[in-house]
Formats: sequence, structure tokens, C-alpha cells
Amino acid sequence: MHSPDLREATQVCFEGCCPNPIFRGLEHDQAIVRRRSTFATCRSDFAAKTTSSFFPNAQFTNHESIPSLQESFIQFIKAYPKYSETAQVDQIRAREYVHLSESNHVCLDYIGVGLFSQSQSQSQSQYISTSPVASSSYPPSRKSDCPVFGISYKSVNLKSQLLHGGDGCKLESAIKKRIMDFLKISQNDYSMVFTANRSSAFKLVAESYPFQSSRKLLTVYDHESEAIETMINTSEKRGACVMAADFKWPRLRIHSAKLKKMIVRKKQKQKHRGLFVFPLQSRITGTSYSYQWMTMAQENGWHVLLDACALRPKDMDSFGLSLFRPDFLICSFYKVFGENPTGFGCLLVKKSNVPNLQASNGTGIVSLVPAKQVLRFSEDSSGTDTELEQISKFGTNQDGMDKSSSLSSPITEQNNPNGNSKEGDQKDAGLKENCHEDSDQRESDEKNKTVDEHGSLNIECRCLDQVGSLGQMVISNRGRYLINWLVSALMKLQHPNRLNKASLVTIYGPKVKFDRGPALAFDIYDWKAEKVEPVLVQKLADRNNISLGRAVLNHIWFSEKYEVEKQRVLDRNNKEKETTRIKSKKAEPGITVVTVALTFLANFEDVYRLWAFVAQFLDADFVEKERWRYTALNQKTIEV
Repeated sequence: MHSPDLREATQVCFEGCCPNPIFRGLEHDQAIVRRRSTFATCRSDFAAKTTSSFFPNAQFTNHESIPSLQESFIQFIKAYPKYSETAQVDQIRAREYVHLSESNHVCLDYIGVGLFSQSQSQSQSQYISTSPVASSSYPPSRKSDCPVFGISYKSVNLKSQLLHGGDGCKLESAIKKRIMDFLKISQNDYSMVFTANRSSAFKLVAESYPFQSSRKLLTVYDHESEAIETMINTSEKRGACVMAADFKWPRLRIHSAKLKKMIVRKKQKQKHRGLFVFPLQSRITGTSYSYQWMTMAQENGWHVLLDACALRPKDMDSFGLSLFRPDFLICSFYKVFGENPTGFGCLLVKKSNVPNLQASNGTGIVSLVPAKQVLRFSEDSSGTDTELEQISKFGTNQDGMDKSSSLSSPITEQNNPNGNSKEGDQKDAGLKENCHEDSDQRESDEKNKTVDEHGSLNIECRCLDQVGSLGQMVISNRGRYLINWLVSALMKLQHPNRLNKASLVTIYGPKVKFDRGPALAFDIYDWKAEKVEPVLVQKLADRNNISLGRAVLNHIWFSEKYEVEKQRVLDRNNKEKETTRIKSKKAEPGITVVTVALTFLANFEDVYRLWAFVAQFLDADFVEKERWRYTALNQKTIEV
């Protein structure tokens, strides 16, 4: 591992009780010792305050007995008085994301950051709909459906694009610059390409990485992921030796001894051992991982791919790329929270590594198509039938429902409607690459962009601007308060009339913890200790206007102490009717779970409504009643 000084420098106390960890001067060592002690005290105090402040010593055995929203919020504020300092988030939500409140729907099924706010999206759509091009291209009922820009697929390999592709049109160049500024990444050190989605980014790396000379692929994921599975399959076909980290039951912490053994260099002649793929936290369980695994990997000859898709909006501010400098970085951006969250992925490659990549015939790189250009295709004869057909899809989603969005991508990268945690990877025929700017496209767009003195576009990405103005402390504190309150509240739900006071909810991964991420994995067990299928929980939640995700935990390591639990998981897997991925050479115990993810716009009412919904399972007849109702509704729908 790296030096203690650097390790301390990466730890930040967002409660405001700890000073800046980076010290200078002769008292450096003493300051580090004081820092370590103060930080540990903060973490301990936070956990104790969370568990003792919310209705201490209370257990709820009836859903009708749980405290009201107002009572709960009063207790919540007593536990976290600094939550009031995050009121600016509520103001932004009320002003810029009205749909989150007006729809009365709680969106807890994906983690992501959008480029634009919902109000900006609507304003820009209205602006475009008043242009002569839009007026002649779309009927009045469809004008507001026009996207600000679309995406088109490019037939080019990753290495060629990075070496010779340039920055693209002015729109692409401006958005690249804005995103890299947001991530605190220098364009002098990294090159970036847009990808169709997260899975495409991982596949591009697997197709281009030199596995012939650097044979190994080592991943650190506690759950199944379509993106990672795509990378693994592609890498294996190219001769890679694939390895994966294990996670200790029951807290699902990294099995440090095994991972260290796989990372540390043995006496080998090759310069690079392979590719180490690492997320800073689990997007499913919220478990945070140490930065030092990247440092250890780099010191032992590994290239590092950092998966930043699960990071909170401002985590990059404390990440410190100048200290760790991963060779690859993948992130993704969504449209508007809670409203058709389609988007695109971003793959960043350290420029010094580009010459080492291999040319490939892979697909997945996309271009951004300016809105006026998309509209012009439909009014002149330059667009082919395929192009015009693709343009006609931009205004509607797959179900034919109108979309009001600021980014039109055929790829949806979220927990899909069927409930699993795999990112959608639809293969629509894209527009041909066309990013040429004509005189009309150089005109100033007063609603969304301006031209600076150098002729470059300045794109207003209001969502990025908002999280930038809020700052890391506000966003991190808010998420920390909400997710830990939810964990504490769920743990207080217990079945009545049980001698062992069985808990209604089983939480996987960290419980109440200072540095846990804004994600949660859990299962519900009925009064007979039988698991309620996550797909059923998800469907019932949807009927209560709550969107939840579903995932499969894997790479779980059980010590001899937990052999009974391991056998129980294996037995259950054998009985499950739904098919899950079992492509590995040996079957591993996997656990299907319900997942929760909080965006920076989540508020207390969102987590309370989820808690109140889960509490209904304390009623022994609730599941059967709802199962019957759900079946009856489906039968009625089929008959119609």
C-alpha cells in the first residue's frame, strides 16, 4: 500500500469537525496522528448518533404504528441538524426539476448525473420548436419533442479515433471540455471519446488493450454487470486470463489477502501484468473501497481502469487524479433525473498509453449531432431513408410515448424496466457521422450556448453547474444523512410474535457507516422467514409509485464460520426459476437483491416513502393480497 501520509490525505470528514488533512512543515507527522484520531472519532460519533437519535430503543412491528412523515422528519433533523444546510438542493429541485414532485413518483432505481436540468430541457425544446427549420419539419403537436442534440454511430476503432479523430465538431468539443472540467481532468493528459453507453466503453477497452503482452484482467465488482461481463467475454476471446476479487460475507468487504496476492508482482519479466478494473464504490451495496488498491496495482505493473460511474457528483474534487492518474477512466451522463434517463458514456484514455493500444474493428464510439442539423436532415434531400427513419425516432421512446429531453440517445443505461441491474445496450441503426458546421449552426443560441472570442461554443450544462455550485460537502453530507437514516429505519422493522424478533429486512454490505455510498442492497423476508422475491417487491413498489432496482450479488466468499449461510444460498439458487448468468466455469453463490440508489436531488420524503412501503410487508397477508391483486390486474389486461 501507499504511504500513510497519502492515505490520510484522501480521507475527508464532511461533518466539518476535521481540519484539512494535508499539512506542511515540521509538525507534519504530529498533525497526521491528530488527524487520524479526530477522523476516527468523527466516524464513531456519526454511527452512534444515527442509531441512537431516531426513536431510540424503538422497534416497529406494525406498518400502521410507524411514525408519520412529519414526526420522522423532526427526529431526522435532531439526528442531523446540519441537514438544513443542504436546503439549497431542495430549492434547485423545486425550481429546476419540477417533474420529480409533480409526478408523485420516487425514482430510486439508478445512479447518474445529468448534463441538463429539466427546466433547461423544456426551455431549449420550446426555443428550437420556434425556429423555421423546426416549424417546417414537425407538426405542431410534436415541436416540443425536438432534442437539443442526438447521437450517431461512428465506424472507427478506438486507437485511430484517439490519434487522429480530433475534438470533433464545435458541439462535441465544447461538451468534452465541459465534462473534463467537471471531472477535474486536464486535456493535456487525457483524450476522450463519447460511447453509446457504459457497456460500449468497457468493450472498447477490452478490444483495444494489448492482452497479448499483458495477459491478465482483474476486476473488483460485488455484483453482476452487463458492462463487466461484456468486457470479460471480449477479453477472454483475445486470450486474457480473467480474475476477480472476492467479497467477505456478510459485510461484503473486499477479501484483502486474496486481492493483494493477485495484485502483487511475482518474479516476472514482462513490464506490465495486465489491466486492473476498479470502482471506488459499489453501485449496488454502497460499499466504499480504498484508493490505495489503485496505487498498489500501479506499483506492481498493472494498468488501471477506474470506473467512476457510481461516484457522487462532486467526488472527483477529492479524488485527486494528479495523485493516482489511472490509465483509463469511464463515466456516464444521463438526461434528466427521473425522466427518461438515457444518455451516453465517456471513455478517457491517458495520452501516453494511446500508442500501446491495438487497432480493432469494434463499435460503440458515437458522435454528437447538433439539433439544427438533425432537423435539417428531415427537410432537405441530403438525408437517406435510414437517416430520416432514425430522426423520426428521436421524438418518441420505444413505447411510442412523447419524450421531453435535452439529449436524445437510443441507449438507456439504467436498471431496465424488467428490473435487473444490466445496462441496456440496444442496437438501433445510427445516423451516419456528420458533424459539419454550416453558417446557421454558427449562430448564437441565446438559450443554451454562446460563442466565445475564439469561436468555440460554450455549452450551458446546468445540472453540472448546479452540483458544482453546491460543492462536495453539501452533496456528500446530504447523501450520507439520507442513506444512513434509511438503513437505520429499515433495521427497526421486525416481525411481530416471533421469539427471535426476526427482522423484516436483510441488508447486504455496510449498515450504518460514515463513508458508505448512496446505494443500498436488501431483501425482505416474510413472517415465515421466506424470502419475498425481489421482482415481486419491485412490481409492488412500482404500483406505489416507487421505482426500485434489482441486481445479483456475486463473488461472495464464505468462511467456515458461515458454511450454513453458504449452503442456504446455494440451495436457494438451485430452486430459483428465474435464470441468471452462469457462464463461469464453476457456479458461484449469487444473491438476487432489491437495490436503492439516491441521486443528489433525493430528499427525506423520498426515503420515508420507501420505508413506509417496506413496512407494509409486516402485515402477514400483505404479499398475498397484493399478489392476488397484481395477478387479477394482469389477467384483466390480457383479456382486454
